Amino acid sequence: MSGTALERQRIDKWLFFARVVKSRSLAARLAQAGRVRVNRNKIEQAAYQIKVGDVLTISLDRRILVYRVLAPGARRGPAEEARTLYEDMTPPPPPKDAVAAAVPPKRDMGAGRPTKKERRALDRWRDDG
Repeated sequence: MSGTALERQRIDKWLFFARVVKSRSLAARLAQAGRVRVNRNKIEQAAYQIKVGDVLTISLDRRILVYRVLAPGARRGPAEEARTLYEDMTPPPPPKDAVAAAVPPKRDMGAGRPTKKERRALDRWRDDG
């Protein structure tokens, strides 16, 4: 291939080569579903051409990935080779302490439905009387 042909690459091929998804057809579906943004612009075509320096925001089921394209892929090689295609700019997940702090506070007694513990206490009270 010529040098200009290697400068740009289809988004579905690149996602497959970078090991973001398991197959190229899944990569095409991901792009067509509008779950990939290139430089903050939503794309809806698997044939969209990306170039070195583009920032991809990929919305997967349980996480969001932010990658800067460093090189077009030539093949789907091992994971070490795939990591050379991008720079991972994904923000780190929140610390586990912050997740634990997000637990809803205890409710006031008598507010809302009774808990299982409270239902058992009510049943014992009714059976005793």
